[in-house]
Amino acid sequence: MEITLTFNEQLNISLQKGDTIWYLKTNTVGGYDVAKSSFAKKLGIVKEINNQNNEIVVDSDINDPTLNLQDIFVMFSKDSIANKSSLIGYYAEVFLENDSKEKIELFAVNSEVAQSSK
Repeated sequence: MEITLTFNEQLNISLQKGDTIWYLKTNTVGGYDVAKSSFAKKLGIVKEINNQNNEIVVDSDINDPTLNLQDIFVMFSKDSIANKSSLIGYYAEVFLENDSKEKIELFAVNSEVAQSSK
């Protein structure tokens, strides 16, 4: 079943087709919308994105007639296999500059590099 979600604000630019949409039902407490993160439920997978209308189409297995899309907090997660966060390539070049007048020490510089091809 396809569900279309329309937002008042601009969509997050890192949202992509294939991302997983999660939702939480919210309650108003003390004038704030609150929810427990342990109650997050999977809504489905992003099928289409329309940035002009701030809409996303989600392919969902949810068949909950009590689900009111107005009273939910929506978030998304990425596929960890397709979205790795390493440098890709054969080398990386880094330039570090200190423009401080005080003595400073650099304790460590770290990186993760994954070779993109052989």
